[in-house]
Amino acid sequence: MKEIINEIINFRDKRAWKQFHTPANLAKSISIEAAELLENFQWQEKEVSLLNVEEELADILIYAFTLADYYNFDIKTIMLGKIAKNKQKYPEKEVYGSAEKYQQRKKK
Repeated sequence: MKEIINEIINFRDKRAWKQFHTPANLAKSISIEAAELLENFQWQEKEVSLLNVEEELADILIYAFTLADYYNFDIKTIMLGKIAKNKQKYPEKEVYGSAEKYQQRKKK
């Protein structure tokens, strides 16, 4: 993971782009790239360009890793922490096979 982050930061720094990588700009870029990923599925789901999906997903991850680096977040720690929270929020026995959101499940 650290190797990938170092490669991203090195790429950015060799182009003097750090000045543009504010948290707001990075968050906007993640959203924009996510929309571009979604475009692949806009009219159909069967025949998508896997190369395009791969590239858009890479863009999202690069921006996300850059944002995590900005705040000195340890990606492994924050992801494992979120998974632990989700395990509490969505216990296997209660949600197995269901796509209901947490709020929908609690209203029943």
